[in-house]
Amino acid sequence: MAIQMGAIIGLSAWGGNKLDTVYQNKQPVYTIVLCLLGIGAALYIVLKDFIKPKKE
Repeated sequence: MAIQMGAIIGLSAWGGNKLDTVYQNKQPVYTIVLCLLGIGAALYIVLKDFIKPKKE
């Protein structure tokens, strides 16, 4: 689960960095926005797995 979270956040940060490089932004806007979205997505996936009802 930790590897999955790291992969999601890492890929979103990498993508944001690439977008900032392509659009030559002075401030890392895309990196910040995509990192926050990646953190949100990772938390959603982890919490969804924890809250899932257990089958007996």
